[in-house]
Amino acid sequence: MDNQTDNLYQADFLIWAERQVELLRSRQFDQLDLHHLSEEIADMGSQLRHELRHRLELLILHLLKFAYQPQRVSNSWRATIREQRRRIELLLDDAPSLAPRLDQILDTCYRQACLRAVQETGLPAGTFPATNPFSREQLLDPAYLPPLPTDP
Repeated sequence: MDNQTDNLYQADFLIWAERQVELLRSRQFDQLDLHHLSEEIADMGSQLRHELRHRLELLILHLLKFAYQPQRVSNSWRATIREQRRRIELLLDDAPSLAPRLDQILDTCYRQACLRAVQETGLPAGTFPATNPFSREQLLDPAYLPPLPTDP
């Protein structure tokens, strides 16, 4: 890689990326910035995994708030639940290889969602189950909402 290419990558990522696309399309592989190109592709995968974790955490957080603060359920919470499910579905459609990772990261996402639920609700940590009470099917089911407690 020459200094000019490295400088372009540092100075203007968009122009650098457009140049890499031109080189790929014209099959000028010997001129590609392979070092930065491989880093960017790896980062893209990492960003997709991060986004899936973030979306799952927000979904679980709002399902927990829905279940454990029924008196505060709002249209905003319902909208957030719908939006996170929609975004998760889009992510899984765009990158089906993320689907098996969903099961692998649910426990971590649940723990993080519980920490946030404690902060946001003011409820004691012991309020929330120690393990994730939501199945994968429930999390992805557009119609599922936790049952609200009934008055005695």
